Amino acid sequence: MNNNPVNPYQEQPQEEALDIKALFFKFFRYWYFFAITIFVTLVIAFLFNKYTRPIYEVSSTVLVQDKKSGMLDAQSLIGLGFGNNQQNLQNEIGILNSHALVVTAIKTLPFEVSYFAEENFITTELYKKSPFTVVMDTSHPQPINIKMQVTILNNKQYKIEVEGENAVLYNFSTLQPVERDSKPLIVESLKFSKTYSFGEEVASDNYKFKILLNYNYIGEKHNDKKFYFTLNDLNTLVNQFKGYKIEPINREASIVQIKLQGNNIEKAVDFLNALTNSYLERGLDKKNRIAIKTIEFIDKELIGIKDSLSIAESRLEEFRKESSIMSLDMEAQQVFEYMKDLDKQKAELLVKAKYYDYLKKYITERNDVDDILVPSSMGVDDPLLAQLLGGLSKLYEERSGLLLTSTAKNPAIAQVDSKIRNSKLNLIESINSIVATSNIALKDIDSRIAKMGGKIQELPSSQRKLLSFERQFNLNNDLFTFLLQKRAEAQITKASNLPDNEIIDEASGEGKTPVYPKKSLNYLIALLLGAILPAVYIYLKDYLNDKIMDRGDVEKATRFPVIGQIMHSSKETSLVVVDSPKSSIAESFRNVRTNLQFVAKGDEKQTILVTSDMVGAGKTFISLNMASVFALYGKRTLLVGFDLRKPKLFQEFNLSNTVGISSYLIKKSSLNEIIQKTHVENLDVLLAGPVPPNPAELIASSRTTEMFTELKKIYDFIIIDTPPIGLVTDAFLLMKHSDVNVYVVRQGLSHKRMFAVTMKDLETRGFTNFQILMNDVKLSRDGYGYGYGYGYGYGYGYGYGYGYGYGYGYYSDEAEQTKESFISKLFKKS
Repeated sequence: MNNNPVNPYQEQPQEEALDIKALFFKFFRYWYFFAITIFVTLVIAFLFNKYTRPIYEVSSTVLVQDKKSGMLDAQSLIGLGFGNNQQNLQNEIGILNSHALVVTAIKTLPFEVSYFAEENFITTELYKKSPFTVVMDTSHPQPINIKMQVTILNNKQYKIEVEGENAVLYNFSTLQPVERDSKPLIVESLKFSKTYSFGEEVASDNYKFKILLNYNYIGEKHNDKKFYFTLNDLNTLVNQFKGYKIEPINREASIVQIKLQGNNIEKAVDFLNALTNSYLERGLDKKNRIAIKTIEFIDKELIGIKDSLSIAESRLEEFRKESSIMSLDMEAQQVFEYMKDLDKQKAELLVKAKYYDYLKKYITERNDVDDILVPSSMGVDDPLLAQLLGGLSKLYEERSGLLLTSTAKNPAIAQVDSKIRNSKLNLIESINSIVATSNIALKDIDSRIAKMGGKIQELPSSQRKLLSFERQFNLNNDLFTFLLQKRAEAQITKASNLPDNEIIDEASGEGKTPVYPKKSLNYLIALLLGAILPAVYIYLKDYLNDKIMDRGDVEKATRFPVIGQIMHSSKETSLVVVDSPKSSIAESFRNVRTNLQFVAKGDEKQTILVTSDMVGAGKTFISLNMASVFALYGKRTLLVGFDLRKPKLFQEFNLSNTVGISSYLIKKSSLNEIIQKTHVENLDVLLAGPVPPNPAELIASSRTTEMFTELKKIYDFIIIDTPPIGLVTDAFLLMKHSDVNVYVVRQGLSHKRMFAVTMKDLETRGFTNFQILMNDVKLSRDGYGYGYGYGYGYGYGYGYGYGYGYGYGYYSDEAEQTKESFISKLFKKS
């Protein structure tokens, strides 16, 4: 055995680099896989784009007046308001997102009935495009969310088919489900099919409606086509349209953009415009509420005062007729003017006193300031009172804003509630103080009126009576005039109010393209997936494959050189070199023979040991044909079957295995008795013989050495077929008798890890005379064949190279060159 160190000229392992060209050809040989996958993914993308209901996005922008705007409303300008209705941007966004606003918007739209058309597996909503209209009896229960199919037969008749289960009955007048025993009334099975005339009533206990043709009907287009409609309840519609998004256009602006996505662009546009209009109307209604409440309060007071004024006017007129006195004299007129001024002051104080009572009661009983009458509307110009009411209003506004994003248990809301209670106490205390001051003023006026009573008594009886009637009349008249003036001011305020906010851009569907599905993007994704999926599959299949597939796998695991590659054989015979001398396989064995001669460095005789690391690698096939190729070369060659455990070489030559190596080693037979001739010229065979109980001990005996000494004198080339090196030690024991050891690996069968472990063990033991031979190489696995070269330095500086992918077809004269069909390749490679 040669124990020299590993050849220093042998190329050392290098860091693995990505071979782009090899990777490309690895993928290219599966081109059909890529083509099929890309075709399938593009078809899927096409079907997805065609049959997916498109989703459109519409948007609207609204200007929300913020607290920094400093704009004054009409109430402030004429003294009826105490605030500017300033809104916080986030609070207004919360209002736009509120359930109540969505409900208000939907109630203004004709969304109770949805119409659809079905054609080629595509369902399209016919909003404002349906050829018929469903007219419901809103006072009668109707089934909601049930598909009612309509087929238009002609311009006079149609057929309706309904089949549904667990239908909830709904009252469209109250917008509530019909209840029985405090539970929604449900019809377990609703099924009917009948032909009706347009305009004829379709009625039962569970439904009642009519179907009418409209201006969208086109006879040839709509006849015999299937449509269906559903009746929608309010909650379903609210949940359907509440998915819009609201966000400011930037951080500094108070302009918000509202976006809504939907399958029907016209329906989405109508809802979004209804939502923004309802939002503006809500703000305007809130501003008008103060003026409306003021008018209502004044109207109640005017009813009583108007009656008193009428009575006073009648009495004055009757007295003047009876006494024939039409006016007061000079002295009485002076007294009257003074008393008139006092009565006017008293009237104003009385009105204010009623307002103070109303305000105190409102603050005590209510927990909001939405409907409160502002002080200025009743002529009360108390700065402290206005300030306290303004502070209370801001606290309620702050509390409403917090409730949009949290619950009532939030500590911040509890803190605001505490401030509201304190503000109410301060406000009630201030009102009590104002009432006390007002009472003092009333007492002062009453005392001055009482003093004037003495002077009135000095007047003549007729003048005194006339003065009394005119005082009573003017007191009621002044009070009536004062209230009418305040009522007119409130009406002017209501008429001049404008929304604080403004719609900048209304929603529009013109020029809109679907946001989903994105057809171009889907095709691009399909194309990428069609290319990536097979590439990943091929790469992972190759990466996870633990079998040796090409020369690169061998070179990564060992520094021993590759002596050659034997092509795949599809022939029934094992003696391919003898039976098919012009085949590609025979040529590959000749190439191995040439390479072994270079390894021998000119020696005319060689003993070559053939082994592997596993059963099935093809070492016997290699040994048989390697011996044949040397024999055909004119060299005396002996094929030795040294697999004493499982001999099978005798089967290849149809020889008897009754005597052989085992017989010789136990001294039962001589060397001449065990060597047998074959039908191949120059080729003899030495069979294993009967299976011994102790093959390893026999191989290690001196008798084996004596046998090889004699055989080397007789033969030029001795080929030793041994058991697998990875299973038993027989091959190691025989290596001391060989000049070259050929290690056979089989493509697609030999394990990378087992091979690497075996090679590392051999290198550790110091073996240098090992050559790797790849067996069963299939050209069809590569798009360009297996090309490789061999270089054996050892001081000679001579190299040899050969490329199988190019040359073997030239030597082949057999049917192995017949090309496989595309289908067979497809199933074979997949």
